[in-house]
Amino acid sequence: MTGRQPAQRWHRILQRAVVLAGLASSVSMVEAGEVRVAVAANFIAPARELVAAFEASTGHDVVLSSASTGKLYAQITQGAPFDVLLAADSMTPERLEEQGYAVAGTRFTYAVGELVLWSNGARLTTNNGEAILRGGDFAHLALANPRIAPYGAAAMEVVRRLGLGERLKDKLVYAEDVGQAFQFAATGNAALAFVARSQTLSGEPARGGSAWPVPAGWYTPIVQQAVMLRDAQAGVAARDFLAYLRGTEAAALVRHFGYGRAEYARGAPNTPSPPGTLLP
Repeated sequence: MTGRQPAQRWHRILQRAVVLAGLASSVSMVEAGEVRVAVAANFIAPARELVAAFEASTGHDVVLSSASTGKLYAQITQGAPFDVLLAADSMTPERLEEQGYAVAGTRFTYAVGELVLWSNGARLTTNNGEAILRGGDFAHLALANPRIAPYGAAAMEVVRRLGLGERLKDKLVYAEDVGQAFQFAATGNAALAFVARSQTLSGEPARGGSAWPVPAGWYTPIVQQAVMLRDAQAGVAARDFLAYLRGTEAAALVRHFGYGRAEYARGAPNTPSPPGTLLP
């Protein structure tokens, strides 16, 4: 064997090693990616817990950005680098899909929200919310901006259904999103706020307050949908996240935070929520 043959053999071995190293790196990148998720403000607390469980089970990293659904829509159409949208309605994901900003066939309902009237005191019970609204004995009532926030739109449906639009117009305080509406009431800047039921169960300042569950028939069902966005850079990781969100573990957590699931959105009977009177 000449000296040239061992050299050629080592050269081939090195080439194979480089190829294998590249493949290993590629596999690692596929297995662990970063997902940028735009999430509606009402869902930020459960989203954080979902992300923690998802990251632990998959190795992917998730970056959350929260705002009203309307603001997130504007950011997405202006080129914001999100991979997934968790909206507080179904219209926005459908609109993004129609306009080519979302991937067709990836949209699904992950939660159905419930609207409550909330106070940081003990004035509300399961049956006195309507009377308190009609009485008007409060300085300010907070709600998310109905033009950009589905929970705000639902709140305005309730106000109008009760015929209180004119009487309460000077008492209404519009927040950027339902999270800010909650903070207005939590800090005493508003006596009452229309918020998502999940916010009263999150273990944040809600504890010690009281809530009146608004009858479900008083507002359009708040069907919250998720969708993968067109320019998603983390394709595999984004699909893994959406698959996780569809799963039984995520479903249990979503229900724990006071949301219904897709079966309610399709019109199946909904299990009554536990009374939201005085919260612990």
